[in-house]
Amino acid sequence: MAEQTAEIVWLSLAVYFGVGLCVALPTLLFGLRRLETSAAAMPLRVRLLIAPGLAALWPLVIARTLGVRAKEDQR
Repeated sequence: MAEQTAEIVWLSLAVYFGVGLCVALPTLLFGLRRLETSAAAMPLRVRLLIAPGLAALWPLVIARTLGVRAKEDQR
């Protein structure tokens, strides 16, 4: 039972980060300017440093790309 639970946890993490990578790559290539206006001047090596964070926080990246803003940002 414990092995099966561990497999489910690892599979869930793999799927989560797999989806995260599928969101992070197009965001880095095409959508980063929409999230941050100063991103146009970022070199490739800086964008690669941002990639793990985008992959881990992909639900927030999608929400921000679609225009959902926190109450603090709506001013």
